[in-house]
Amino acid sequence: MKEATGELNMTVITVVAIAAIAALFTIFIMPQIQANIAMQTACSNIDANGNYSGTIEGNAGSDAQDENTINCTNFTCTAKYNGRTYTKNCSGT
Repeated sequence: MKEATGELNMTVITVVAIAAIAALFTIFIMPQIQANIAMQTACSNIDANGNYSGTIEGNAGSDAQDENTINCTNFTCTAKYNGRTYTKNCSGT
């Protein structure tokens, strides 16, 4: 019986550790990946003057007017996503 309890404890610890890692990935890393994909797409679609304007999918519940937007001016793209601002220079693409 003691062995079964020990195995159950290790299973619970493993499940909790996997859930914690998944939560950290979802909260911290996934928004940055989505913003980078959106900025790469914007860099691919800029006009001859280096301008582009669009939205980033994924956070439809935002009330802020400029949240989840991406704007490119003079080959420099700025994305506002999940309360953070990301910037990328598109002149090399």
